[in-house]
Amino acid sequence: MQMNLPNKLTMLRVILIPVFLLVLFLAPSPMNRYIAVVIFIVASLTDFLDGYLARKWNLVSNFGKFMDPLADKLLVMAALVSMVQLGDLPSWAVILILAREFAITGFRTLAMEANIVMAASWWGKVKTTVQMIMIIVVLLELPFVGISVMENILVGLAVFFTILSGADYIIKNKQVLKG
Repeated sequence: MQMNLPNKLTMLRVILIPVFLLVLFLAPSPMNRYIAVVIFIVASLTDFLDGYLARKWNLVSNFGKFMDPLADKLLVMAALVSMVQLGDLPSWAVILILAREFAITGFRTLAMEANIVMAASWWGKVKTTVQMIMIIVVLLELPFVGISVMENILVGLAVFFTILSGADYIIKNKQVLKG
C-alpha cells in the first residue's frame, strides 16, 4: 500500500509519541517541558491536518480510518499517563478519560462486527480538542496568577466532554447493544 500524505501525517503523530516522552522524561527541566509541549502541539496539529487533507483530496482510506483515531488515543493517553507520573494531573481524571476511551473502542469493535458504521461525532472532536488544550496548558506550568484555577477548569472540562461524548456515542448507536 502506498502511503498518501494524510496517512504519513498520522504515522508522524505516532512516531512523535516516543520523542515527546523522551524529551519530557530523559532530562527533566523547564526547557525540556517546553520542547515536549512543542512536540505535542506539532503532533496534535497533524491530527487536524490529516483529516482535513484526506477529506479535501478524497484520500480517505481504511488505513486512515483505523490509524487516525488510534494515533490520537495513543498521543493523548501517553501525555495523560505521563502527567500523572509528573504530578501534574490527578489520577482519577486520567482514569475516567482512559476508561471512556477503552469503552468506546470496545463499543466501536462491536459496531464493526455488526456492520454498523459509527461516524466520528462533533462531541468527540470537542473532547479531543479540549483534552489537547488541557494537556498543553498544564504541561506549560505557566507562572500566571490564577493559572491553577484555569488548569482545574480545563481538567474538569476535559473530563466532562469525555463523558458527554462517550454517552453521545452510545445513545446514538444503541442498536449496537441489541446485537
